[in-house]
Amino acid sequence: MALTLDTYRLLGRSGLRVSPLALGTATFGTEWGWGAERDEARRLFDRYTELGGNFFDTASTYTKGSSERMLGEFAHADRDKMVLATKYSTLRQPGDPNSGGTHRKSMAASVEASLRQLNTDYIDLLYVNVWDFRTPVEEILRSLDDLVRQGKVLYLAISSAPAWQVSRMQAIADLRGWSPLVALQTEYSLIQRTTERDLIPMAREMGLGVVPYSPLGGGVLTGKYSREDQNPVGSVVGETAGNRRSLNAALGWVTDRNLAIADAVKEVASELDRTPAQVALAWTLNAPGVTAPIVGARTVAQLEDNLGALQVDLTSSQLARLDRASAIELGNPHDVLAGDHIRTITAGDMKIEAAS
Repeated sequence: MALTLDTYRLLGRSGLRVSPLALGTATFGTEWGWGAERDEARRLFDRYTELGGNFFDTASTYTKGSSERMLGEFAHADRDKMVLATKYSTLRQPGDPNSGGTHRKSMAASVEASLRQLNTDYIDLLYVNVWDFRTPVEEILRSLDDLVRQGKVLYLAISSAPAWQVSRMQAIADLRGWSPLVALQTEYSLIQRTTERDLIPMAREMGLGVVPYSPLGGGVLTGKYSREDQNPVGSVVGETAGNRRSLNAALGWVTDRNLAIADAVKEVASELDRTPAQVALAWTLNAPGVTAPIVGARTVAQLEDNLGALQVDLTSSQLARLDRASAIELGNPHDVLAGDHIRTITAGDMKIEAAS
């Protein structure tokens, strides 16, 4: 069924309404070697919002703060209509160990910096980003709850953390009456489906809406890479810096497996007279548990192409082909527990239907 940006969805266990595609603003600014200058970033913002889009993704350190500053400037006139999501925990000041991490001091300073850069009194959605394996979860949860009670943050979320840790945090928050997590940001696409093992099932069970990043697999699923791009000898920093194509290759995106998946996407796109990017996004958009994939663009033309995914209607046969091309092994215990013999030894010959 065709969607529009104002076909709003509830975010996890909250009543917050968000667009089915979020606009990622890591491309607002060129400090990382690619991205959009201010005027083009403004056009991206205007086009997304005039179509009904209200869900924006940024972070305190994206493009050295330019992302938040531009987003805050553009959103200011209609601030209350916008859902601004930002993140903390990445290092803000090299040489200061407390300017990064998930602890209270880092959180408080990062949130204050985001409020200044976004030129706003409150953040709609704050992500704990990049789990540091050092800070006690009680410290994180209590600090987050304090921010909500102070009115500086409205909703809480988490990104890039183990499923067992997220579910533990949600249980503690519920038991202690602290503000719960309502969203999980995680990498998810046709070429990165390992999140189906634990993260996505956990999110669905614990009431977190899934907000996938890199739904186009670093651009590989757009069809613009070939076997000749599989090279990168050299470090991610240095010779690949400032070149998105070589950076993606260095990060391991361009592999035989991923290119084969991209070929399957191109076949389906040809059948539907759509672009590969639209087909890949449509698959992620319709995956169980997903609320709003994050799309990023440097130009309005790229944004328009991505938004065309809302109109893509994949048939069951096409979905099955894409699933087969990108299938992963769930591993133990998932593959074992999915076997018919498990149902036999736990329920005998009785027919038991799953809850709807």
